[in-house]
Amino acid sequence: MKLLNCLPLALLLAAPLAALAQGHAHVHGLAKLDIAIEAKKITVSFETPLDNLVGFERAPRTDSERKRADEAVARLRDGDAMFRFDPAAGCKLARVELTSAALKLGQADATPQVGHAELEGEWEFDCADATRAAHVEVGLFAFNQLKRVQVQLALPKAQLKRELKRPHTRIVLGP
Repeated sequence: MKLLNCLPLALLLAAPLAALAQGHAHVHGLAKLDIAIEAKKITVSFETPLDNLVGFERAPRTDSERKRADEAVARLRDGDAMFRFDPAAGCKLARVELTSAALKLGQADATPQVGHAELEGEWEFDCADATRAAHVEVGLFAFNQLKRVQVQLALPKAQLKRELKRPHTRIVLGP
């Protein structure tokens, strides 16, 4: 892969690190979604307060809370249902990685945060031709507390911002 083709992906993936360094705001009802499109791959990165997914921001304490957390994690792991790309791109889920100290996902030795717990996710899709994806239907509003999703797109020839507000679920993947 040529270095220039990797530049949009590198910039997109560096943005969350810069936000962490600056102490980004933690806003209930709001999530961040980054989508990077390369020739044969689409990478989706997601960050949200845990409250948007399960209704609390700490490790589950009751059986009901554990059940709610398990259901949310199962829903997020089903990347093909969570992100339905334009069939013209021929995309299939290749990898899912979820990280949340409060839910003991990802870094097993991470200490759960006190208050303001979050969940981060990354999904990789292998595609026949990712550049043919004209849109993606996003299933994140299945989580009732989530109201808005700020979207950054890193496309082969452009970088764009979008915002999804409930009940809209479609992101147009082009100018």
